[in-house]
Amino acid sequence: MTELLTAAQMRAIEQAAIESGQVTGLELMERAGRGVVEAVFEEWPELAATSHRAVVLCGPGNNGGDGFVVARLLKEWGWEVEVFLYGDADKLPPDAKVNYERWKGMGEVAPLTDEAIDGYGEDHPETVLALDAIFGTGLSRPFLDLGRVQDELNYWQAASRNGAMPKVVSIDIPSGICSDSGRYLGYENENPFDFAIMANLTVTFHSEKRGHRLACGPHGCGKVVVKPIGLDCVVQETFQIEDRLRFATDPNEAGFSPSFFGVGKWFSLGHKYTHGHALVLSGPSGKGGAARLAARGALRIGAGVVTVGCPPDAVVENASQLNAIMLAEVGEGAALKAVLADERINALCLGPGLGLERAAELVPVALGGGGVKPRPTVLDADALSAFADNPEMLFKLTSFHRSVVLTPHAGEFAGLFPDIAKRLREPPMSGPAYSKVDATREAAKRAGCVVLFKGADTVIADPDGRAAINSAHYERAAPWLATAGSGDVLAGFITGLLSRRFTPMQAAETAAWLHVECALQFGPGLIAEDLPEQLPKVFRSLEV
Repeated sequence: MTELLTAAQMRAIEQAAIESGQVTGLELMERAGRGVVEAVFEEWPELAATSHRAVVLCGPGNNGGDGFVVARLLKEWGWEVEVFLYGDADKLPPDAKVNYERWKGMGEVAPLTDEAIDGYGEDHPETVLALDAIFGTGLSRPFLDLGRVQDELNYWQAASRNGAMPKVVSIDIPSGICSDSGRYLGYENENPFDFAIMANLTVTFHSEKRGHRLACGPHGCGKVVVKPIGLDCVVQETFQIEDRLRFATDPNEAGFSPSFFGVGKWFSLGHKYTHGHALVLSGPSGKGGAARLAARGALRIGAGVVTVGCPPDAVVENASQLNAIMLAEVGEGAALKAVLADERINALCLGPGLGLERAAELVPVALGGGGVKPRPTVLDADALSAFADNPEMLFKLTSFHRSVVLTPHAGEFAGLFPDIAKRLREPPMSGPAYSKVDATREAAKRAGCVVLFKGADTVIADPDGRAAINSAHYERAAPWLATAGSGDVLAGFITGLLSRRFTPMQAAETAAWLHVECALQFGPGLIAEDLPEQLPKVFRSLEV
């Protein structure tokens, strides 16, 4: 697992390194600037082959200081460089001021205004690189003053894809994005990309920030490259659990290796029931497809036995479409209690295609009502919507049970947590903005169980504040996952892992990661039925 940092955490790491005497702020700025140049030449090797022309837009803080370093290094490489400054040079922070003066010994600095940049790309067609060093991770207010600058850079960013305009590179994060939340400050009620800067490449340092993976951040960043600046000596373990955010990138990383997937749990000695028995509750005849998808997902991911519990009128329909998956008649709550008398059933899934009335009756029973022994349970879809008018009733059950995973999409989340969702929708006028991580942590604490808030930037949190993000962006982008039934398969994946005795948090994290891996394995044209069938290939690639 990699950790995604907040702006405050990054500042604390830098300050700790400086106070230790191992590095100075000026040296960190120099390393950052060199990292940007390296990243640019690695991304576009042809730019390193000979001299070109660049425009560097610097801001009033240390991000601008990084920009002056880049300008100087490109000039030393033989480039023609034009530099603009937004703000008063006399008010620059000390290290940025030093690099401003160093650049002044090599070239001019013009004021950054709308008038200076409007039409710049057409007036200077030889410019191949535009560097956004205006605002970085420290941005705390909307970037409203330079509308034409934003428009021009966005035009360049789009046109550069066919070589028509300069490539746009942002330092740390595109100006205007809150690095803690990925939200464009001040623009949430409009299309933020009409106003704020979008980059072809974003170069950040030491570690990705949360805004690189959340909300609009991935769309604004283009591609993110992390460059080391010598901060590995700083120990991050001092951060509290509730302040840390894990991010799954590579299964071979510590904490997310094949052993994390439970090699021993997959191949332990025993029979099918020792590998777990998952029960997926289904809706009436004609509504069973979602539950069958979930059941298939649970079986493929490793549950030893999976049973679909359906009303009597749906038995024939399900029997005609299921082979390895067993069937049980589960009509009303009493029938569910009878089925759950079998203590070999150790994980439940309720919601996919269940129906609202049926969910309202069966969820309380599944969560321990009427003397039923509670099992680890996934609540999805109708099992969430059924309690939108009275979420506190559900939370009393989940807080008592605790071994529950809620898997809402944005609409279901708003139904259960309307006040939290409202905060997430409100236009952020200052930073750090309220983020999806904040919202999911608050929801998990209120519900007393794990919450997996779905999306391309899926966030998973438990009641104790632990949180992780599963980002389907950049090299892991899988837009074809937006297909009917994919969420039902995810619910089944989690249920199957719960049956293999994964903890709720571990099951949710692992299932979300595998869900994206399956989509990437298949590629465009994916439908939900394809997802479980990719698991064997994914497992083989992981040597599980």
